[in-house]
Amino acid sequence: MPPANVIEDDATGSVESSGTFDPATDGIDFWESMEGMRVSVAAPQVVGPTNTYGETAVVPDGSGLRTPRGGILVSATDSNPERVLLDDVLSKAPSAVVGDTLGAQVTGVLDYSFGNFKLLPSTTPVVTPGGLTAEQTTAAPAGTLAAATFNVENLDPTDPQSKFDGLAAQVVGNLRSPDLIAVEEIQDNDGAANSGVVSASTTYSKLIAAITAAGGPSYQYRQIDPTDGADGGEPGGNIRVAFLFRTDRGLAFVDRGTATATTAVSVTGSGATTALSVSPGRIDPGNAAWASTRKPLAGEFTWNGLKFFAVANHFSSKGGDDPLFGVKQPPTRSSETKRHQQAQIVRTFTDQLLAADPNARLLLLGDFNDFEFSQTADILVGSGATALTSMPRTLPANERYSYVYEGNSQVLDQVLVSPAWATKAYDVVHINAEFSTRQSDHDPSVARLTW
Repeated sequence: MPPANVIEDDATGSVESSGTFDPATDGIDFWESMEGMRVSVAAPQVVGPTNTYGETAVVPDGSGLRTPRGGILVSATDSNPERVLLDDVLSKAPSAVVGDTLGAQVTGVLDYSFGNFKLLPSTTPVVTPGGLTAEQTTAAPAGTLAAATFNVENLDPTDPQSKFDGLAAQVVGNLRSPDLIAVEEIQDNDGAANSGVVSASTTYSKLIAAITAAGGPSYQYRQIDPTDGADGGEPGGNIRVAFLFRTDRGLAFVDRGTATATTAVSVTGSGATTALSVSPGRIDPGNAAWASTRKPLAGEFTWNGLKFFAVANHFSSKGGDDPLFGVKQPPTRSSETKRHQQAQIVRTFTDQLLAADPNARLLLLGDFNDFEFSQTADILVGSGATALTSMPRTLPANERYSYVYEGNSQVLDQVLVSPAWATKAYDVVHINAEFSTRQSDHDPSVARLTW
């Protein structure tokens, strides 16, 4: 068995010039000791679906903290060095999903490329399906608000209708048509064409029409067009966050003022009169922390006449971080700096709202691009009487994931809620991240809340 917890614990800087070569305890040294050799992995279990590059992440039987569906969990102290990627250089890739097995063993040549050790099987592994199926959440009963977050992966009108229909089927059939959905990665009306277009009206109308055609309610949306080219993501796409909401169960959006991409929302009033200066409005959009990043969108809502606030988020990605098996050990996670700054801005807004009304009901939803155990999450949670509840942290440890990267199941998408909510339940609905054929690379999450 490869080392199960440690990738490298005695290098400071480059593994090529410092530290002790220790294949018995360091995962990077274990795999390095066999690079270029013919290697077998015993009873390989699939922990990451076959991707578009022909790579399939596997671990030997008996590895790590496993999810109920067959994945392997990232934790603060374990990035799972026992993982290895099967690559299709010498043979055709299998078509596998999380939970599948690949026979008694897989044999090939061990290689290293793009920051990962890769096993190049000499023949295509035979897949034994593990029976993975898409989950369906429980529909919210009357009087319970269902609020979801869903990264729809660069959705724009140039995508085939099948993607809109697939997402719609997931919203209606798997998410059970939540009252509120914070959506991330909505692109403008011509997608990656760098034309200066920033409106996403057609993207929304196609998605809403597909949801209705799938048997769902007629959703409305609220959003703010970004400044062209200012919010990162795919060049030309102008991705942004937005609210989709249905109004047939008691939810209503409070429209106030007309904000632009550069209008900063603020908290006004106190107690029962606490409100947003504009709704929807962006939080501190001129702050340098949001350069080339999506700005958070705040909105004011009522639920059967009772006020609450929501913020849709999509923090900076992990792009630019050193790979786990890279030459620099320990890896530098340079992207964290911006997310910490972004989290502090959103936390400051949270503090202002709860100072105005300690009983305010607030939801922070979105793709925070960081783990539930990260400093980013700690900043958002805060402390004391105004501490938020991190809904992923309420789940059993082996169920905390919404994304699978190179075989590591992990949380990126989160919902955090203020203390005033009476009851809180949470479900990550596993419908995409573990599958090779999928509508997005993220699983959506749903919180169910009552007054």
